[in-house]
Amino acid sequence: MKGLWQQLSDRLSFNRRPPHSIARQTRIVDYSIVEMAALLRSGELTSEQITLAYLERIDQLNGPLETYDENGGYNAFVRIARDTALEQAWAADQWIASANDPRGPAPLLCGIPLGIKDSIAIEGLESKNGTHLFTGNIAHKHATVVQRLVDQGAVILGHTICSERSGSTNGDFGCNAWDITRVPGGSSSGSAIAPVLRLCAAALGEETAGSILIPAAANGTSAIKPSSARVPNSGVMPLTMGWDVVGPMARSVADAALIFTAISGPDPEGDVLSLGVPSQLPPISIQPSPGAAPLEGITIGIPQTDWMFDPRNPTATPPPAQTYDQDYREAFERFKGQLRALGARVIEIEGLDLLDERNCPYVRGNYEFAIIQEPYMAVSPVKVTSYCLQYEANYWGAVLEFAQNRPDEVRVELERLFDTTYMHPVPEQLPYAMRLQAEALRREHLALWQATLDAQDVDFLLVMPLGSHVGKRLNQEVPNEEKGMQVRRNFYDLPNGLGLPVVTFPIGYGRSGVDTDLPINAAFWGPRFSEALIIQAAIDFQHHHPEYHNAAPAEVAPRPAVKAPAQSRVWPVTPRDSNDPRIIEQAGRRS
Repeated sequence: MKGLWQQLSDRLSFNRRPPHSIARQTRIVDYSIVEMAALLRSGELTSEQITLAYLERIDQLNGPLETYDENGGYNAFVRIARDTALEQAWAADQWIASANDPRGPAPLLCGIPLGIKDSIAIEGLESKNGTHLFTGNIAHKHATVVQRLVDQGAVILGHTICSERSGSTNGDFGCNAWDITRVPGGSSSGSAIAPVLRLCAAALGEETAGSILIPAAANGTSAIKPSSARVPNSGVMPLTMGWDVVGPMARSVADAALIFTAISGPDPEGDVLSLGVPSQLPPISIQPSPGAAPLEGITIGIPQTDWMFDPRNPTATPPPAQTYDQDYREAFERFKGQLRALGARVIEIEGLDLLDERNCPYVRGNYEFAIIQEPYMAVSPVKVTSYCLQYEANYWGAVLEFAQNRPDEVRVELERLFDTTYMHPVPEQLPYAMRLQAEALRREHLALWQATLDAQDVDFLLVMPLGSHVGKRLNQEVPNEEKGMQVRRNFYDLPNGLGLPVVTFPIGYGRSGVDTDLPINAAFWGPRFSEALIIQAAIDFQHHHPEYHNAAPAEVAPRPAVKAPAQSRVWPVTPRDSNDPRIIEQAGRRS
């Protein structure tokens, strides 16, 4: 008798025509989430068919699972819950077909297969945050964001790969969706690769400093980095509490917005920070605005002090566009023209110059609190705010308790990482008054940033996460200057430090100095809780210019599979490539 997997595989066919309002696609996996939702309800597709189509591509292209290293494929997924996903798909089909389900009509995400970053808990699976040091860290329940997706009937395929301990913007593992020899960006590498490569419909990423925006830009993914606390973090392995944020990564901003709506909202029991979000915020739309000029009345500012780091001239701080490679510069100029054609007013503004220490009392500032004791220590406002939160959540204690049950060599390594790196000074030595003052400095920094927009009557900013195409993976035999990240935004941690939302999406493709098309992303960076505004503007752009986010990488045959090593391959992470604000601070506050 055939097993469940083979029985369902036999049903993988797509012979009926989709509804006339949806353009016919040769492959099931090329439909957007919104289109899949319509096809599910018309009976032209089932969730089982969609799920099988993604699982088949994962089998073909991903390579061996549980591999924090080279695996011969794209290595976007590190583990798959195949049987559970198929059960969820079957249940989703029943819900969609039922007119009398007590839960009511099936939500739009019902039956849609999604990936989840390796740092976010999926019940019954290990969450390892990019390292085998966390083998055995099995979740006893879903993270809040995952539970909300499950409640909507979504299909959870498994965990997407991330950098070791979410610590590198290069992306330690996985391959770029457009060029298997190039870095994918990190730390949410797999969540950026998988939707573009059509291994899932969308995925959840998580960011502390660039971990969503940079891999999205490297792979041409559309992604939303929400305002801090708008999406609850309960069930997520922290890096810096108060900065960490979960966000959706998809092919289109409309698809990402649909997921963002599903996972947003307060979580009183799991994440008290989420209770500080205003209760009355504008609703998030997934529909484009009507008319030929949907951006009319919107002013978009391009900051000239949003410096780009160029490894070819690391000390220079020219206006950002002067550092872009030719194809990036051409795409940027074209994009500005397209925004103006849609009705937007696009202007250059000075922006907040973080090279001036008066403008950075919190993020990468020189302000420090003195702790008078032996030995004498000084601690930054960033550390004060994050240390206190992680102490209250018992994060370090939980990790060290977990380490006690691990083999000696693993226990020693975990204790070294989480004692030495994260616990000086110990949080008990930080008085409450110091924490209040640190939060006040954070609000002061946010007010300075907002004042630069208000002075020019700007609604939100336009920035480029990257200024040139990503380099080769760190294990490639090429000169060092061609590896990893090249020209990219400096101060990429500022949106996290100030809790500001950003949406990024592809605006073109180029081949400056490379032998294959690679994506070029822009980003809208808005005031706190302005998600509705910047998401709508991005959806309106993609509605009029679908050619960018609908593009697909050429099919590439996987390389020979590599046996999964027992331990993670650890690539060196320089402060320039770190996602940890505390490491960035130690390297140099305003550079």
